[in-house]
Amino acid sequence: MELLQKTNLAKTDPTYYSAKKTPQILQLGEYPYLTISGQCAPEDPAFWQAIEAIYAYAYAIKFSAKANDMDFVVPKMECQWWISGGLEAQHLFTQTPREEWHWKIAIRMPDFIEPSNFEQASSMVSTKKAKSHLPLQKVNYELIDLGECIQILHVGSYEEELPSIEKMISCLSDSAYAFAGYHTEIYLSDPRRTPEPRRKTILRYQVKPQN
Repeated sequence: MELLQKTNLAKTDPTYYSAKKTPQILQLGEYPYLTISGQCAPEDPAFWQAIEAIYAYAYAIKFSAKANDMDFVVPKMECQWWISGGLEAQHLFTQTPREEWHWKIAIRMPDFIEPSNFEQASSMVSTKKAKSHLPLQKVNYELIDLGECIQILHVGSYEEELPSIEKMISCLSDSAYAFAGYHTEIYLSDPRRTPEPRRKTILRYQVKPQN
């Protein structure tokens, strides 16, 4: 009997899920995502409830797809972080109270996952998690076009990302590009299992040609 092959985006699209310790500018595309947004500190229970809610959808979609011979490995979680005031205000991020931070958690889905899969999962999750008090209604299915981005691999604590970010700023100052999006982190390491000095995180920003 032929075994069902799982789609693993980390292997089929290594460009998206890998980075170097030096900044690089790359062209990415349009991808389907599960997303959930909010505003609070990352240690706030609301943030962790949002993570639980989006994973409930991700696994509901996975098991539904598996039943139709389209199994996949749930990809790494990522999160975009920003503060109010547009791109011009983002240099004040670390000076802004953490409870004022905005965030958008995302989990990329394989290309064969469509809105109909999301709607089916929504029904399943709403029934299964009806008494959970999770923010299930805030989870969305989105197509997001990333376009050109700059990224770097950060190894270490989330609180010590500034030197890595400064490398990207320096790289852009020597190029024909400028920042065009907010700070995004792709969590390659599970923080519950990986010591801070060994955590690997892709830091990524959308960019655009300078005028």
